[in-house]
Amino acid sequence: MRGILLVLLLIISSAMPSMAEDSDIEISGLMIDRTLTRFGKDFGFYYASYWRDLPFTQGFNVTLYETVFPQAGTLLRLEVNGVTIYRTHFGRRASPIKERAEQAILLTIDYLAQVRANAITAEFADNADGY
Repeated sequence: MRGILLVLLLIISSAMPSMAEDSDIEISGLMIDRTLTRFGKDFGFYYASYWRDLPFTQGFNVTLYETVFPQAGTLLRLEVNGVTIYRTHFGRRASPIKERAEQAILLTIDYLAQVRANAITAEFADNADGY
C-alpha cells in the first residue's frame, strides 16, 4: 500500500513542474524609470503616480529615458511598448516638472486609446463579409 502511494505521489510531483512551465507569467503595466538627474527622477515620480491611477494598463509598458547634455540640460524620452510618444527638454534651471508630467500622461492616454481603437477596427476588418 505504501509503495503504491509513493509511486502515485512521485507521478503527481513529476507532473507539477511541467504544468507550471505551461502557464508563463507575464508582467505588464510597468513603468520603467531610466533617468539620471533630479529633474528626471521628479518627472518619473509624478508620471508614475498618474500611471498607477490609470485603469486597463495591462499589456503596456512605459519606459522613461534621459539623456544628459552637460551644458544644455537633459532630454527626456517616454516610450510605450518601444514607441516614443513624448519628448521634453529640461534646462539647467528649475522647470515646471509636474505640468510636463501631466502633459505626458495625457499623451499616453491618447496613445493607449488609439492603440485599442486600432485593434478593434482591425478586428472588425478581419470579421467583415466583404460588404
